[in-house]
Formats: sequence, C-alpha cells, structure tokens
Amino acid sequence: MRLFRLITTSALVLVAATNVYAKSEVCHAASQKQISALFDRWNASLQTGEPKKVVANYASHSILLPTLSNKPRLTADEKEDYFHHFLEHKPVGKIDRRSIEIDCNSAIDSGLYTFDFSDAPEVKARYTFTYKWDGKDWLISSHHSSAMPEKN
Repeated sequence: MRLFRLITTSALVLVAATNVYAKSEVCHAASQKQISALFDRWNASLQTGEPKKVVANYASHSILLPTLSNKPRLTADEKEDYFHHFLEHKPVGKIDRRSIEIDCNSAIDSGLYTFDFSDAPEVKARYTFTYKWDGKDWLISSHHSSAMPEKN
C-alpha cells in the first residue's frame, strides 16, 4: 500500500510540475476579410518597387517557391534577390478565385491569381500563402506560386 501511495503521489507531483511549466497557446482571432487583406498588403508592397518592403511580409523562417524561378528562397537575402528581378517588370496581382482557412495563429489563403506586367504578357498562376501570427502581425510562413499548366 505504501508503494502505491508513493507512486500515486509521485505521479501527481509530476503532473502538477508539468502543468506549471506548460504553456497554453493563446489564439489570435482573425476573420476571412483580415486574411484576404494580407494579399492586398503584399501586392501593395510590390507596387513600391522595393524588394525589402516585399520581404518584410515574410517571417524570418519562411519559404518562397516563386512562379518565375526554380530556386526555393529560404533567407531574406534570397527572397530579396528574387523580388529585385521580379519587380523590374512592375507586377500587379489580382485574385481570381480563393479559399481561406483559419486556425489558431495560422491561416491558409490559396487559389488562382493573375499578374499583369508592364513589359510582358499576363501570367495566370496557382498560389498558396500560409500565414502565422508572430504575436504582433500576420506574416507569410510559406508562399508557393506556379504558372497554370494548361493554356486557356
């Protein structure tokens, strides 16, 4: 009986100690409208022509899988290099169709968009932006974009 009490007491102490140090995640509320506005913020940063302003939308640990490059961009410098060349064409994006899912401190915006360029034909592409709440702002944690495989 003593051994049972010792084991039970030890288990309770362990559970109590674990709960003291356990951190429960506080979810930041977001609406579909707020998440869709994140694309508008990103698109507006493209209009500045400044790669650093575009890259500021991305979390420090994020990935960009761009439409017009085969190279995944992981660092801020790699993303800035991509946008330096992309912005030379003065892109303007427009959402054609989207689906937004929101979870605790994360959101996914995926669908179809079109880019118009000042010096090239428009490009229709599929996209997925994943966002995470960093405690202050929603930032892009991954961005995948690929040209549509079939010509209309």
